[in-house]
Amino acid sequence: MQVLKFGGTSVANSANINKVIAIAQSAAHKEATVLVVSALGGVTDELLQTGELASNADDAYKTLLKDMENRHLDTVRELLPIQQQSATLSLVKQQFNELDGICDGVFLLGELSPRTRDRIVSYGELLSSMMISAKLHSLQMNQVWVDARKLIVTNSNHGNAAVDFVRTEKKIQEYFKQNPYQLYVVPGFIAGDENNNITTLGRGGSDYTAAIFASATQATVLEIWTDVSGMMTADPRLVQNAKPINRISYQEAMELSHFGAKIIYPPTIQPVMSKNIPVWIKNTFAPDEYGTLIENESAATDSFIRGISSISSISLLSLEGSGMIGIPGFSKRLFEALANETVNVILITQSSSEHSICVGINEADTYKAKHAIDHAFSYEIQTGKVEPLKVEKGLSIVALVGEQMKSHPGISGKMFGALGKNGINVRAIAQGSSEKNISAVLSAFDVKKAINVLHEEFFETTYKQLNIFIAGTGNVGGKLLGQIKKQFQYLQDTLRLQIQVIGLANSKKILFNEDGINIENWKEALAGSDNGNIHDFVRSIISKNLRNSVFVDVTANAEVAGVYGSLLEKSVSVVACNKIACSANYESYHKLKSLSREYNAAFLFETNVGAGLPVIGTLNDLLRSGDKVNKIQAVLSGTLNFVFNHYDATKPFAQIVKQAQTEGYTEPDPRLDLGGTDVMRKIMILAREAGQQLEMDDISNEYFLPASCFEGSVENFYTEMEKQETHFKQLYSEAFAKNCKLKFVAKYENGKASVGLQHIPAESDFYHLYGKDNLVLFYTERYPEQPLVIKGAGAGADVTASGVFADIIRVA
Repeated sequence: MQVLKFGGTSVANSANINKVIAIAQSAAHKEATVLVVSALGGVTDELLQTGELASNADDAYKTLLKDMENRHLDTVRELLPIQQQSATLSLVKQQFNELDGICDGVFLLGELSPRTRDRIVSYGELLSSMMISAKLHSLQMNQVWVDARKLIVTNSNHGNAAVDFVRTEKKIQEYFKQNPYQLYVVPGFIAGDENNNITTLGRGGSDYTAAIFASATQATVLEIWTDVSGMMTADPRLVQNAKPINRISYQEAMELSHFGAKIIYPPTIQPVMSKNIPVWIKNTFAPDEYGTLIENESAATDSFIRGISSISSISLLSLEGSGMIGIPGFSKRLFEALANETVNVILITQSSSEHSICVGINEADTYKAKHAIDHAFSYEIQTGKVEPLKVEKGLSIVALVGEQMKSHPGISGKMFGALGKNGINVRAIAQGSSEKNISAVLSAFDVKKAINVLHEEFFETTYKQLNIFIAGTGNVGGKLLGQIKKQFQYLQDTLRLQIQVIGLANSKKILFNEDGINIENWKEALAGSDNGNIHDFVRSIISKNLRNSVFVDVTANAEVAGVYGSLLEKSVSVVACNKIACSANYESYHKLKSLSREYNAAFLFETNVGAGLPVIGTLNDLLRSGDKVNKIQAVLSGTLNFVFNHYDATKPFAQIVKQAQTEGYTEPDPRLDLGGTDVMRKIMILAREAGQQLEMDDISNEYFLPASCFEGSVENFYTEMEKQETHFKQLYSEAFAKNCKLKFVAKYENGKASVGLQHIPAESDFYHLYGKDNLVLFYTERYPEQPLVIKGAGAGADVTASGVFADIIRVA
């Protein structure tokens, strides 16, 4: 004997029912089969709604009943040959006539008792099973319709009746002994009490019906057919890369079912587990797929975590106070108070000091639970022995499930470490001594992110995904997107890293796609996207709450730099090409560094100094390894180096500067470069990274531009430089006369910093510095005479973008 159960989606319409018939026929040809079916998809909810409408004196119930009747009649007409329809059509009409009568009575009384509700809702399974039995009869199958109300005996707890297994198994065994058929069609969900009143087994009870029959008949297998191919490592609606679970133990399946995996009804496994009957979850719409086999033993695999599940709409009740310590009976009174109000406790955790006890319950039960506990402990609360009950709503439970966890140390650390790195705060923790699951209570807002974080941590052997949000799509931003596109496959193959660009923003538009923006046509997509500013962009990043989120700033905008703190506080890492944040006042710089540490979010800004050169990274490596920086000398402006390498007084100085701007070496306002402001920012950032509390006002600047060049617009700046050409020729001539070159040099030594134009002799390290190159000399305790030298291109969109890209990879 084998038992097959089909859910509501599997019997939602005639086309689906025909698939069920084909599967049942194939099974019955191999061995005797029990076919348990649910109501047509959605009918149970409609029947409940009908009863509620009638009890509220709303005659709309009649329309709803008529629609249901027509749906069932149409299904019969589509299922059966026309010459065999009349008997079944009459049967359906008869059932709906009875249902009409019951609902009319409810309408007149204005009352819907649990017993009547059970009777109304039972018609869903009765009708679907009778129709399927009629179809099988038309195919001349050796089959019979079985009335589950006569065989499954329960108490009279309507809506969620408890089964009397001794009497039920005896009745089922006697029936099958006396009625040998190849196929038995059974309505799920419904049963009867000892007074022959209809009862129901709770929502999802059709699975339970199937398990009861499987247990009573000593079935070889219980197959539960649904609309998915078995259980998954996580909810595929939340986790894009959820994987099928081929084999799982009874205990693991029960844990996952309890914590929200709705593929099977939680009590289902209990009857078959005691008989060691395997349960096979299969897909009606993909019958050849393996599905999930539930057995007594946990399958031996490389993964010791079997799945991740969650329960939403949880409230956390915390009872605490010094009067609880060492006093027996507090827990008993708490649980008695909840039990008396039929409040189900989902999770329990208690501190070893006995100072507090915390329980998780369904949010819908919060009011009555609080009232019951306040009443039970009213004396202790009034006398101050116990504090008033604390209630937290808007929570969820996320559970990590796996029987083999007990033999693998460090699972909890790995779980909570991963959650912490993504800024997910855990409100309560519970783990049984059997170590089959670890449960964490957290904000409902963080559930999707938490499940994805844990799934990536425990199941993703292929790659880790970074979710990138880029502000700034100009020259550097465009190059960065091109580099990400080019290296996408390489990073996935070699570093197991997948970089998904989820958001783009410029000064006017914002674009999002949680599945990843197509970099092939990002310009067109951004142009056609919604209007928005940087604050709209940041609000969306925070509300999406994706794991491994990285904000990338490739602007030179102060308003964009101002959002870093709000992102770091949400554990969103920040990669900044923009120097404004790190060169603002020291207090702001220090706060961002502190937020980065506090919220486990990276704050990286390598390209603030030297574009793609590893200047800041090298400095940090020196300091972390115990070295001390004594002096830094550097040419830090690729722009100024380009300008003075190309200016020989044969072409106007303004023309050379214009060329540098055209080739992308300058800031949008070249005066930031030529006035030394940009170099001041860079040496200050290096000094701060070396541990010095330096401000811009502390840095001396020997300006070489006449003051008049700083007045007016950028256009005025170029005009004024043309007027000052004699000044620039004199600067060049003085250096040339000494066989020197002009270089704008930054220096940090003994806590002081300066920048300025210098005459560089031929023996200097700076003399042979060409094009747009930067050069940084670190004099440290380990490099006292011969400095550690970093040299290379210090400007340009490509190298700057590559430095930003390297920081993004560093975040991972």
